[in-house]
Amino acid sequence: MVRALSILDAVGEAGSPQPAKRLARSTGVPLPTTYHLLRTLVHEGYLLRTPDGYVLGDRVDLLGRGAASRRELRVLRRLHDDLGAPAYLACLDGEEIRLTEIVDSPAAPRVDLWVGMQDAAHATALGKAILGTLPVTSRRDYLASHPLLDLTPHTITSPRALLAELDRSREVAVDRQEYALGTVCTAVPVPGHTKAVAVSVPAQRAADLPAHRAALRRAAKLVALAHR
Repeated sequence: MVRALSILDAVGEAGSPQPAKRLARSTGVPLPTTYHLLRTLVHEGYLLRTPDGYVLGDRVDLLGRGAASRRELRVLRRLHDDLGAPAYLACLDGEEIRLTEIVDSPAAPRVDLWVGMQDAAHATALGKAILGTLPVTSRRDYLASHPLLDLTPHTITSPRALLAELDRSREVAVDRQEYALGTVCTAVPVPGHTKAVAVSVPAQRAADLPAHRAALRRAAKLVALAHR
């Protein structure tokens, strides 16, 4: 994932079509791996192959979001490196909570995203952190239009219980194996935005989560600054 994002960054910053060999040199990604990632990125619509090289595709919003998006990504990379855990960023997009960025690695892989955020925000720390920033009426409206699916034996499926938890955890939200068995997650909201940053760890490392809060708060502040 990190290598693919590095290639996307390189193409976005270049401003002109980039051949595969040049991308491999500039990113430090081995050429065979670069070719593999380029094929995947083209297939998914993030890149477009032209006779002169690769350019950003329709699915990449970097041209619109520009430097702010790249700064957010750098914040997540540092969070991942500092904590040795996958780092996530999500936002409220209209009426849906959407996962926008992930930085992970073979040593710290992401949680298996087997259910999309539009159906599982209630079971994630990211979703709860974002919902906690909304007015009470907006929270109730969201829950009224999004069934609380039972994803694991730990998932909160009662709107009343979830609203009570949101009241108790406005500064730090936790997913206690509610989205996926074997994984716990903690998130904090981004000040002044309907966004949140999070990290996840195996359930046996749940005791580490409180120690991650300072780093998460720092990352959330830096994400907010990325938009100034």
